[in-house]
Amino acid sequence: MSSLTEKDRPIVQLLLNAGTCPRCILRFCCVGSQTLYRHPYKDLMKDLKEFVKNNQEKEDTVCSDVVDPPCKRIRLEHTEEGPGDLNHNGALQQIPSVNDGNTAVEDSAVKVCNVCLGILQEFCEVDFVKKVCQKVNSADYQFTSFVFSVSLPPQLSVRECAAWLLVKQEMGKLGLSLAKDDIVQLKEAYKWIIHPQLSEELGVPADGKSLFEVSVVFAHPETEDECRFLATACPDCFKPAKNKQSVFTRMAVIKALEKIKEEDFLKHFPCPPSSPKNLCVALEIQCNNGAVFVAGRYNKYSRNLPQTPWIIDGERKLESSVEELISEHLMAEFKADSFNFSSSGREDVDVRTLGNGRPFAIELVNPRRIRFTAEEMKGLQQTINNSSDKIQVRDLQLVTRSAIGRMKEGEEEKTKTYSALIWTDKAIQKEDIAFLDDIKELKLDQKTPLRVLHRRPLAVRCRIIHTMQSEYIDEHHFRLHLKTQAGTYIKEFVHGDFGRTKPNIGSLLNRTADILELDVESVDVDWPPTLDN
Repeated sequence: MSSLTEKDRPIVQLLLNAGTCPRCILRFCCVGSQTLYRHPYKDLMKDLKEFVKNNQEKEDTVCSDVVDPPCKRIRLEHTEEGPGDLNHNGALQQIPSVNDGNTAVEDSAVKVCNVCLGILQEFCEVDFVKKVCQKVNSADYQFTSFVFSVSLPPQLSVRECAAWLLVKQEMGKLGLSLAKDDIVQLKEAYKWIIHPQLSEELGVPADGKSLFEVSVVFAHPETEDECRFLATACPDCFKPAKNKQSVFTRMAVIKALEKIKEEDFLKHFPCPPSSPKNLCVALEIQCNNGAVFVAGRYNKYSRNLPQTPWIIDGERKLESSVEELISEHLMAEFKADSFNFSSSGREDVDVRTLGNGRPFAIELVNPRRIRFTAEEMKGLQQTINNSSDKIQVRDLQLVTRSAIGRMKEGEEEKTKTYSALIWTDKAIQKEDIAFLDDIKELKLDQKTPLRVLHRRPLAVRCRIIHTMQSEYIDEHHFRLHLKTQAGTYIKEFVHGDFGRTKPNIGSLLNRTADILELDVESVDVDWPPTLDN
């Protein structure tokens, strides 16, 4: 085994005697060769046996050069004395020798590893890899690569600490040192072994940046029993959490291990770690695709349709919403678990959105299908438009998460144009409203409207009416076209909201004014890109 050197021999023997699996032994010998970990388990065990055996033969040869060979009877008695003479450390005499009839090595091939609890044994075999891939394939995801993640039982950190203290002690006797960070991490070694197998079985490469995640959650029935001493020694590290079933989380255990003194650790946990009673179990095998983002613009033609579901005190007020009319089709086609809707501003339930529409984006969470051609997106857009006469969408397209930021940036910075049908209590003539056309960059002070005070903080916001254009209808009605700063409350600008918006149309005309209809005519956000529909 070329990756191991002379200094590793006592460590290999020590860990084999303790019941540690070959791959964990390689980790504690700081072997960084990924291909070596992928060798069949039996071959690794055989190689380690040979490695230790060769060392014993060398020692025997050295002895024969120095003194006369003992008679056969003495030689036999020597080997039958037990493990004492084979150990480098008197404190380890309770560990059976690797050369004692080869029993330790043979047993370790079938016994669960006392460090990894079987993670680098049974769960690296072909049968388990096939089980994972069957789960992935049955979930019916589209993916071109994958990232593999694994969650390990917390007590693996405890057992690894105990094994490290054992090896550190042995190396200290040789004048060498071993830092905890020098040991190859269990997760890293496991991924070295499992990645090529998963990649071959799934037919796609492993990629750390992939949006498709395959995850395995391992558990062990003895976790709490083996970690309980840490909670006694370091109670501050274990705080109950609402979303955690146990206080013994991986991070809490690691924190406690960093805090506890070595002598206190050794008083409560065996070193080397004892052979476990049970193998780890694969509690969950899960798949998850990264979110897909779809953007477009929508027009709303109904004055009885909210943008999002209108629910008050748990009771639904209207049967549908813009969000639902669009998302139900996207959810079905992308086969997603859920969605998140966002838009550049919002209109009231009784306000139409006309012109080129309002930009929106939908995040589709954990979609099974992720690849759509431009033609397929166009067909999906048509399906949405055919499903309702209350809304229409345009420029439907796939976008990136970062691109959505451009839509949000425009909410406060861009302008919007509106058309408002206004009623006045006193009769008006065309000349009475003509002066509104000459007002430019009118500054408003708008205190949070009463109608939204339940969901918006109380504040006075400065907003600007850039231009107005009046259109006389009759003595009590006129239409006003406005271009405003985004975020301006138009209804309150018309009726004044009991003096909370100053100035307002009522104060400018010196009469009571109210708004009967409001339409959004344009949202001047240059996103998403216009498509040739």
